[in-house]
Amino acid sequence: MAGDQDAALTSVGLTELIHGIYRAHTSELQQRRQVFMEELLRDFTVYPYTKETALLAGRIDGEQQAQGVTIPFGDLLIGATALSLGFPILTVNARHFRLIPKLTVVTI
Repeated sequence: MAGDQDAALTSVGLTELIHGIYRAHTSELQQRRQVFMEELLRDFTVYPYTKETALLAGRIDGEQQAQGVTIPFGDLLIGATALSLGFPILTVNARHFRLIPKLTVVTI
């Protein structure tokens, strides 16, 4: 729980976190990240990237690029997943998520 609201992960966000495990510069860091990931997976729901989410992400990306705004692809997919579920994004780096219209972004 994050406050009084359940926290969750997107499948795209999970991919990014797993990617970070294998990019660790030391075996100790890799192990710490692996343990952290296992704890997250025990406690958090992982929401899939669906056809509906893909349609939403494509529309958002097309509309934003038509206005000269580029959203990094991973952040676009994570944001579209959250938006499709009616969830806010909780992040330490809100810069790209704030480019997604109607998405509520909470920084930590």
